[in-house]
Amino acid sequence: MKKILLILTLALTLNNCDIFNTQFEDLEDAVLYQASSLTEAPTSVDSLIVMTWNVKFGGARIDFWFDCYGERVIMTENEVMDNIEALADYIEEVNPDIVLLQEVDVNSKRSAYIDQLQYLLDNTDLNYGAYASQWKADFIPSSGLGKMESGNAILSKWALTDAERIALPLISEDDALTQYFYLKRNILKAKIDLLGYDNLWALNIHASAYSNDGTKKLQLDQFKDELDFLDSSDELFIAGGDFNSLPPNTIKVNEFDDSICEDEDFQGDDYSEESEWLDEFYTDYEPAVTLDKYGTTEETQFNHYSHTVQGPPEGFWSRKLDYLFTNLTWVENSDSTHQETMDLSDHAPLTSTLSLEN
Repeated sequence: MKKILLILTLALTLNNCDIFNTQFEDLEDAVLYQASSLTEAPTSVDSLIVMTWNVKFGGARIDFWFDCYGERVIMTENEVMDNIEALADYIEEVNPDIVLLQEVDVNSKRSAYIDQLQYLLDNTDLNYGAYASQWKADFIPSSGLGKMESGNAILSKWALTDAERIALPLISEDDALTQYFYLKRNILKAKIDLLGYDNLWALNIHASAYSNDGTKKLQLDQFKDELDFLDSSDELFIAGGDFNSLPPNTIKVNEFDDSICEDEDFQGDDYSEESEWLDEFYTDYEPAVTLDKYGTTEETQFNHYSHTVQGPPEGFWSRKLDYLFTNLTWVENSDSTHQETMDLSDHAPLTSTLSLEN
């Protein structure tokens, strides 16, 4: 009874004010970052290496409670530092020019309040960052989560300007209390200050993973609308992120060995209605991984799987959820889904080289 009264009291309070600081405007300025020591960036380039990576808030392969394999909620500072250092080392090895990151913690109890975005800038050759919060609360009264500040980021060797956080639809089937404390999905958009290009944008999305009410399609449609607007305005873009959706012609649908969650709050979409959701992205723009390369057999599609819940030794990549698109051109066969990163996150990074030659 006390728990019910507390929830009711909170619900009534939340109707009147934002006491836990969880809310956003539909359109806000993104937060800009800069490395503590800048690395000289090239002044003239004919190509850009682009990466997208969901880095799982520096959690690596720790079994967290929402994965349904473990009970962990909070990491130690040493765990976070070891994991984020490994992420930085891998990014530095690949040496991308532009990076789209999802699930970056900048001030969260679960990751020892370490600003992971600042650490990555300070420990790679990337100089500038833009950040848009996706899960923010001064205190989350659930499962010991406490303070949360996590979101999407764009990292670049060149300065970023005109950075915006564009709100995406919330899951409509969630009750008011859950909506108040839960993730607020967004599009992060920023212009890249690259010499010779005054109209090159980067856009980053992390679509919903746990909606069964059509919200994810609304989010993807809004992302596509944003790309269409830029394209129709003769603007250039690099776009990508964690779409939490399968490519057209995917053979395995709702048959993933690592999906064991019985808690209905963490039941992801069953993918059964998604066969056409990404068609227009592939039709209208250039994918880093074409559908021809993705193929129509499990053998070819496996090479592009980028997500799994269960880590080694039992688990391995089981589906493709991560994408890069552009209205320019990718260098042919420059794409790579870095499946050797199983120990670093539950997502593999995807890279491809963007051609800037006319």
